[in-house]
Amino acid sequence: MTRRPPPEPVEVVKGRRDAALSALIARIPFVAFLGVQFDRRGDELTAILPFAPRLIGNPRLPALHGGATAGFLEVAAIVELAWGSVWDEIEGARPDTAPDTAPETAPAAAPGLPPHLLRLPKTIGFTVDFLRSGLPRDAYARARVNRSGRRYASVHVEAWQDNRLRPFAQATGHFLMPAPPSAPHPE
Repeated sequence: MTRRPPPEPVEVVKGRRDAALSALIARIPFVAFLGVQFDRRGDELTAILPFAPRLIGNPRLPALHGGATAGFLEVAAIVELAWGSVWDEIEGARPDTAPDTAPETAPAAAPGLPPHLLRLPKTIGFTVDFLRSGLPRDAYARARVNRSGRRYASVHVEAWQDNRLRPFAQATGHFLMPAPPSAPHPE
């Protein structure tokens, strides 16, 4: 009878997850430009767009700019897709089994995370439905992956402000998934 190794301490697991999420987010400069943050609870992500006066598109209402809203929704969809694709890999990684990565190819925020896991999906098409004006306050979004295959993925995203049951925008996106790393050729 083989003994199962003891579970990792929760701090180690949380640290690995947080490092992987930080590495993914760092790959999207628009996240920093908009100021988008992510709240991670297990495998569930909530994107947060903190209100800033520069996000106002119509000062007479005032209302959030449609481009900022659309960008926020697209970022939430891309990060959810990428997070879902690395989840199994980071959950299966243990300190004694994590592959080594060269410092010049691996982000410093995610030691032991293979660089191919940090490749992001490419947007094929993204359709936004503006349901009501975005008010001058924080916004939240959650994405749901409808279908994800080797090459193609479809994602639905909803954004709300005060009440999740009253979204102010929603979107459907279609994405080209990154190709898996090619297998080494035998010599």
